[in-house]
Amino acid sequence: MSTRRFLDTNILLYSISRAPEESTKRARAIELLEEGDCGLSVQVLQEFYVQATRATRADALPHELAAGLIGTWLRFPVQDNNLAVLKGALEIKATHGFSFWDSAIVAAARALGCRELLSEDMSHGREVEGVVILNPFR
Repeated sequence: MSTRRFLDTNILLYSISRAPEESTKRARAIELLEEGDCGLSVQVLQEFYVQATRATRADALPHELAAGLIGTWLRFPVQDNNLAVLKGALEIKATHGFSFWDSAIVAAARALGCRELLSEDMSHGREVEGVVILNPFR
C-alpha cells in the first residue's frame, strides 16, 4: 500500500500539546491527521509513546491515553522496523549525513512509497532518496 505523506513524530506530539504557544502547530497537526493519506512507522509510534508519557513532560499522558491514541493511528499504513529499513537507514546516513534515527524515518517513508515526509526537524525542501522533506508549520 502506498500513501503520499509520511508523518514524523513531532506531528503526533504537537497534536496532543496543551502549550498555549503551540496552539497553531497543534491545530495544523490535528488537521494533517484528519486529512488522512498519511503513513507512519513503528519507530514514530514508539518515539511518540516515550515522549508523550515521559514523567518530565509538563502535559504527560497516562499510558492508557497514549496507547489509545496509537491505536487510533493504526488506521494509517504503518511501516515495520525490518532489515530493509535498517539497511536503507544505514545507506541514507552514509550518503546524506542525517542522524541514524532521522535516516530510519526517511527509509521508512521510502519503504511505504511516500513522496513527502512531514517534519519540523529536518531540512525543509530537501529531497532524499525520492522523498521530499516538508515542514508543515512554515
